[in-house]
Amino acid sequence: MMASFMNYFGGRRDPKQSARDAIVGLRTQLQMIEKKEEHLMKKIDDEQRKAKANVTTNKAAATAALRNKKRAEGDLERLSATKIQLETQVSTLENANLNAETMAAMKKATDALKVIHGNTSLKKVDDTMADMADQTAIANEISSAISNPMYSGNEIDETELQDELAELEQDTLNDRLMGADHVPAHVPAGAYRADSEWRLQTEEDDEEAQLRQLQAELAM
Repeated sequence: MMASFMNYFGGRRDPKQSARDAIVGLRTQLQMIEKKEEHLMKKIDDEQRKAKANVTTNKAAATAALRNKKRAEGDLERLSATKIQLETQVSTLENANLNAETMAAMKKATDALKVIHGNTSLKKVDDTMADMADQTAIANEISSAISNPMYSGNEIDETELQDELAELEQDTLNDRLMGADHVPAHVPAGAYRADSEWRLQTEEDDEEAQLRQLQAELAM
């Protein structure tokens, strides 16, 4: 009651509600006009039938019917023009109301973005991305260091190893040469042949023993 009283004397009203009320009022008026149009079209048809029925027998009645028909047609034409204007106003109000609601929604979205970005700036974003890149690089370096084998302190010098191997080979060769110097100058042919056969048999036995050992290892 008080709200209606304030509205009547120009109190503040919600623009959205005002637009909705106006649209409802216009649509109500359009419904009334449509009903009036139906009544007028029915009247026009009735007057047309009366005119045809009396055109040969009662010209005065036929003339009156045609006169009523013309007045009804004029009223229908004016109602049609009014209906078009009301439909235009309804469409305009609906579009304006839609635009207002769209603008209100966009303003709310803008205000929300301002709150979200209130403590954010391009410089802060750049600094954050730079820090992220630095930390990523550090993490990659740590991962690389962890994946590499640890330093044991017992790395082998390949050059030194090759030198030691050559020295050992030379010592072995020297030992063989020294052994050849102590061979008797005159060895009986049979003894030399027997010694050769014994050495050959020994080498074959060693080879067979090594072969059996290798087969045993492979079988494990």
